[in-house]
Amino acid sequence: MAEISLSKTRVILRKTLAKGRELGFKPLSVVVLDSGGHVKGFEREDGAAPGRFQIAHGKAYGAVMLGMAGTAQMARAEQQPYFMAAVNGAYGGQVIPVPGGVLMRDKRGSVIGAVGVTGDTSDNDVIAALAGIAAAGLTGEA
Repeated sequence: MAEISLSKTRVILRKTLAKGRELGFKPLSVVVLDSGGHVKGFEREDGAAPGRFQIAHGKAYGAVMLGMAGTAQMARAEQQPYFMAAVNGAYGGQVIPVPGGVLMRDKRGSVIGAVGVTGDTSDNDVIAALAGIAAAGLTGEA
C-alpha cells in the first residue's frame, strides 16, 4: 500500500497555510491523514479556533475512509441523507461531509491519504488544500 511520507506531509502543511495567508484567508487549520485514516501531521495557525482539529479531521477522515472527496460527500448527503447518517454512525460521528476534505493520489493514481482544511469558507479551504498537495508533487481530488 502506498503511503504519504513525513517529508511530503510537512510540505503540505507548510504550503497549505502559506496559500491561505497569501490569499488573505482567515486562520486555517490543516490535518494530513495517511491511507488508513491515521494522523500524519496537524497544524493550527495562530488565531484559529481551538476546535478546528476535529473539523479538519472529520473532513479528511470522511474523504479517505469513503474514497470520496468532501464535495462528493456533500452531494451524496444532500441526495441521500440517510446514507451519510448511517456512514457517520458506522464511523462514530467522525465524518464531516463538506468541501475541504481532499483525497491525495500519488503518481500512479493510488489514494495515499487525505488533507482536511478548515477556517475559512469551504471553497477557500479546498483552494488551500489543493495548493499544499500540489506543492508536494501529488494530485488532489476535491
